[in-house]
Amino acid sequence: MAAPKPEEISHPPMDQLQGLEYCIDSNPSWGEAIALGFQHYILALGTAVMIPSFLVPLMGGTDDDKVRVVQTLVFVEGINTLVQTLFGTRLPTVIGGSYAFMVPIISIIHDASLMSIDDDHVRFINTMRAVQGALIVASSIQIILGYSQMWAICSRFFSPLGMVPVIALVGFGLFDRGFPVVGRCVEIGIPMLILFIAFSQYLKNFQLKQLPILERFALLISITVIWAYAHLLTASGAYKHRPELTQLNCRTDKANLISSAPWIKIPYPLQWGAPTFDAGHAFGMMAAVLVSLIESTGAYKAASRLASATPPPAHVLSRGIGWQGIGILLNGLFGTLTGSTVSAENVGLLGSTRVGSRRVIQISAGFMIFFSMLGKFGALFASIPFTIFAAVYCVLFGLVASVGLSFLQFTNMNSMRNLFIVGIALFLGLSVPEYFREYTAKALHGPAHTRAGWFNDFLNTIFFSSPTVALIVAVFLDNTLDYKDSARDRGMPWWVKFRTFKGDSRNEEFYTLPFNLNRFFPPS
Repeated sequence: MAAPKPEEISHPPMDQLQGLEYCIDSNPSWGEAIALGFQHYILALGTAVMIPSFLVPLMGGTDDDKVRVVQTLVFVEGINTLVQTLFGTRLPTVIGGSYAFMVPIISIIHDASLMSIDDDHVRFINTMRAVQGALIVASSIQIILGYSQMWAICSRFFSPLGMVPVIALVGFGLFDRGFPVVGRCVEIGIPMLILFIAFSQYLKNFQLKQLPILERFALLISITVIWAYAHLLTASGAYKHRPELTQLNCRTDKANLISSAPWIKIPYPLQWGAPTFDAGHAFGMMAAVLVSLIESTGAYKAASRLASATPPPAHVLSRGIGWQGIGILLNGLFGTLTGSTVSAENVGLLGSTRVGSRRVIQISAGFMIFFSMLGKFGALFASIPFTIFAAVYCVLFGLVASVGLSFLQFTNMNSMRNLFIVGIALFLGLSVPEYFREYTAKALHGPAHTRAGWFNDFLNTIFFSSPTVALIVAVFLDNTLDYKDSARDRGMPWWVKFRTFKGDSRNEEFYTLPFNLNRFFPPS
């Protein structure tokens, strides 16, 4: 048998992924784009419902309050997504709610001055206003780092090697949102997982009028089927005598969103009253803003690859972070009970559908704004059991993580130095947050537990985030460990042309501002 040729053993590194049907600036037909945009809207509802559903009851809020917060969050998500795709990075990314803000917000909820309020409604309003004030102040971090181009300067210390653990853990770090939630209602979670994989992968070549309908709309079709199945189980009384937690995760009538939602309600700034400001609350929230910044940086780079674009240059990345800071400011002004970050699940959906079109995401932003004002209709879609979303996350988060690992092709993985950095960054990125989670679950407070509450919130928030821990470890080691002699091993010869806007001619095609705005804001 003849010896294999070198090209049969190795695969040459490729700037852009192959096999994508539509890239960032190519668009499917309007009908297909609208259906794909609606699919992204449905997917974004998972996090938009989950965060208020957990936090509002802790604040003393009712189902009416929860619905109003969900509507407000989806409305602001739509605005932020539209702004980011037009004037920010211009990548096809949905800007959604972030779990990174949970630690400082829960700390505010348990503030002694707020917990002492006896009236639940008054406590809810006062807590909401305190969270709003903290978000408004903390948003200045991203606004300053973005528009001053300081984040662009920081990003010059990044390399393909250093970014691998960060991007990978944007997906891997959310593992607890996947199968652990599917396991809460396996009778609908497992079928959803199997059906989604079958439609998007095994039956992807099935075409209707030359359109791969099962691959392109696997999410919509499988959610419709399993949602109907879950409703059938609910209506037949399958959960009548089951524990309350099982009913909450399995039944389709437990969210209490549709009955509580108004027919028409337009969210507006300061709808909960004037925000209140506390230095300790704001400082703790700043840690969440930093975490959001790091997680979004990894997600932007993953989205660029799944949209068949070049990695966003430092100037574009910083511009996007600045607009994301404006988004967090809007979160604070409207009262969404969380800040903004790039939705990792929607980034994964770009790869699953093989459509990275910017227009599709802008259409999804239109759906978010429209359905958030039509309360009953938005609440209908938002009442999908979260277990169904968790099953989809198992696939989409994994896809985002694998995109991060794909950056290894530009590095030398026969180098012990590189193996050490990637291995320890990935391991600590998973292990450290898991330690913080387990400690908090047992002790009911984080490992950082001093008399300074703001200091505790800051440290606990930072180390709860897998991408943040990975960035600290990977970038530090990559820039201090034999870095002078390892530029080629780190992938810098490939990376350097994407660090400036004019370094690659394709950047102008992907990232130039619309309406000829580059005349006023020239790229660097």
